[in-house]
Amino acid sequence: MADKSQPQQSGSEQNQPSFQIEKVYVKDLSLEIPHAPQIFVQQVQPQLEVQIHTVGGQFADGYYEVTVSATVTAKAGERTLFLAEAVQAGIFSVRGIPPADLEPLLGIACPSILYPYAREAIADLVTRAGFPAVVLQPVSFEQIYMQRHQQAADAPRIQVPQ
Repeated sequence: MADKSQPQQSGSEQNQPSFQIEKVYVKDLSLEIPHAPQIFVQQVQPQLEVQIHTVGGQFADGYYEVTVSATVTAKAGERTLFLAEAVQAGIFSVRGIPPADLEPLLGIACPSILYPYAREAIADLVTRAGFPAVVLQPVSFEQIYMQRHQQAADAPRIQVPQ
């Protein structure tokens, strides 16, 4: 007699595309204040430089890790006030997604999920360091993805001698 408590999945249901967040975590978090404590008694208006990078790749069958790195450097002239970096990571289960759709999923959708966590980590880290909060601006990962593909298309191809 068949066990009726478990619904039987047909072959087409098993091959249905699926995308699931398995885990969101801080992979790396760092802060440097090279001129402390002197900088805390100076009145300066820092210039902020923000860099955002994403990386994604498969690490097991059907599992992908994507990271969003946010680096904030605050300078007053040539002097670095602080450097804060957060690498926010996520593990995503991806099954049945066509290869043509996988790259945009990992390059746009996954970073868009992770970025709010990275923003929060940076804001908290900088505030705990004794500086005014740094709130990172929203980012269009679709635009970053498109720029990356345009740069790859424009890059010179290496010709191998025959």
